[in-house]
Amino acid sequence: MDTIDMPYYNDPDFNPIFIKNKIEVAEKITHQIDSFSFLNQDSIIVTQSIFKNKIHVANFIFTTCGSICPIMTSNFKMVSDSFKNNNNVVMLSYSVTPWIDKPSVLKKYINKNGINNLNWHFLTGDRTSIYKLARQSYFAEENIGFSKDSSQFLHTEHVILVDRTNRIRGVYNGTLSLEMQHLIEDIRSLENENN
Repeated sequence: MDTIDMPYYNDPDFNPIFIKNKIEVAEKITHQIDSFSFLNQDSIIVTQSIFKNKIHVANFIFTTCGSICPIMTSNFKMVSDSFKNNNNVVMLSYSVTPWIDKPSVLKKYINKNGINNLNWHFLTGDRTSIYKLARQSYFAEENIGFSKDSSQFLHTEHVILVDRTNRIRGVYNGTLSLEMQHLIEDIRSLENENN
């Protein structure tokens, strides 16, 4: 029987759920990342099939952000560089200002930040769809007792780690390089976990 060391997260409160074996996972961990369809920096449609049977990490940024996004992108690049040649780890940066961040704008942002990982996609598309995915699927914002709707601006430092079965396994503060080091270790742990 396979032992599982990392927790699962089933709700936006991020209460960790530790399960000893993978047989129990399907029964107890009902939340998974929903399907989607967005354009990446190369104007290619990206769907959840891009990370089928792969680990993926997601964050939410915008190219004109002058506060946390540049720090998050720099820290996320540290993670990217650790897995640059690893096709089993996909990185997704969703734009929260898709009306500004068209594919060509995202491409310039990538070049400006020296990003050259082919497994890191910057995604843009319908605002309502991105916000819904962020809030209801990735639980990207923490507002205990308050639920925002799709018209309210999304701005979060959260980085979400998702396993091969589309289940959330970790949440990290993308503005802290130490948290990104922890994320790198957790990705390696997930790589060794039999799903």
